[in-house]
Amino acid sequence: MNADQRGTTTMRAKTTLSEIDAQIEKLREKRRALLAKANERFARAAAKAGLAELEIPDADLDAIFEEIAARYRTDGKGPSGTSA
Repeated sequence: MNADQRGTTTMRAKTTLSEIDAQIEKLREKRRALLAKANERFARAAAKAGLAELEIPDADLDAIFEEIAARYRTDGKGPSGTSA
């Protein structure tokens, strides 16, 4: 690597705070969009299954969704050795 290439690499490595803030905002917007998409997906599934018509306490729903998450989780936080 010659001196010109090193200088370019060094200059590119310096990112301004405003550039970082812009990247953070883009990531936040991407996160919001992904959450909205996931919310819509689960709402459709719940409506299709008729869950919207049932009176299920929030605590029960929380427990049920935790069980579902544990069943499908692949990050090692769910029960080991289970399959869907």
